[in-house]
Amino acid sequence: MALDSPRLLRADAARNAEKIIRAAREVFTEQGPDAHLDEVARRAGVGAATLFRRFPDKAALLRAVLDERFGGHVRPVIQAAAHAPDPASGLARVLEAALESVAGDYNVLTAARAAGVLTPATGQEFFAALDALLARGQHAGVIRADLVPDDLHRIVVMLVSVLWTMEPREDGWRRYLALVLDGLTPAGASPLPCPAPALRTRTP
Repeated sequence: MALDSPRLLRADAARNAEKIIRAAREVFTEQGPDAHLDEVARRAGVGAATLFRRFPDKAALLRAVLDERFGGHVRPVIQAAAHAPDPASGLARVLEAALESVAGDYNVLTAARAAGVLTPATGQEFFAALDALLARGQHAGVIRADLVPDDLHRIVVMLVSVLWTMEPREDGWRRYLALVLDGLTPAGASPLPCPAPALRTRTP
């Protein structure tokens, strides 16, 4: 039994970390940057000491929340797109997954920005994947040849900024993604999927 103790302790620590990350996403989604880590610990059913032993500050916890969300929602789409027979559709699915993730975690991202978590390195894996998908699509002739990686990076920033002008959980961003995707391909325009949402001024 003694031989199993370290393994059991590691498993218990992993379960606690999962509970803390799950609770943190809930709390930051509800409360944004004003959320307190004591409330996260309470919601996770662990003591404050357990939380701080694993996540020493709010920035570390938010970074873990974002990593978990990216790993579960966006990375699998990127991996599938890398082998998709239609590179343009693969790129579209990746952009859609990323925007869905951002829209669903608006308050979490606002808290992460306030905590200084959002740095150029934060999106490095995502943008590297976009660069590879862009090159693949251009080689196949389904993405316009005059597009460069910096263009695509800026387009993503533009699409994310659209979310601050509407209710975060609205699907209105899909309209602008459709417009952008039409602009990325040599083909003609496709019908827009929804009416234009009402314009709102939001402060992240």
